[in-house]
Amino acid sequence: MRFLSYLLIGILFGITMFKSEAASWFRIYEMFQFKAFHMYGIIGSALVIGVIMVQLIKRGKVKSIHGELITFAPKDKSFYRYMLGGTIFGLGWALAGACPGPMFTLVGAGFWPILIVILFAVLGTYLYGALRGKLPH
Repeated sequence: MRFLSYLLIGILFGITMFKSEAASWFRIYEMFQFKAFHMYGIIGSALVIGVIMVQLIKRGKVKSIHGELITFAPKDKSFYRYMLGGTIFGLGWALAGACPGPMFTLVGAGFWPILIVILFAVLGTYLYGALRGKLPH
């Protein structure tokens, strides 16, 4: 039953991403050229909703589906680490025309070449996991 609820939430997320044009390469291109507010509005809305939800989860002592209390571990706030990671992420986003969320939405919409991007995203994630201990902190 849990799998079905996850699947339905994923389908709803994909439909929302597609209908809002957040998975549109043209909209992403427009954003990186600072020609339109559309994507900034979507990202800004997601940020505001995310901050509110995290605060509600923290203050309401919300439990997971498994009954465990949801907690948030403090993050390492190394400026250079996040600057480098953000730059790599942004370059990949600009080159591929999609970030991880819309990549799967594009597969669902029938844009098969995005499977190449997904393959290399998975490969990059694997390589990061394999090399994580050897990377500077």
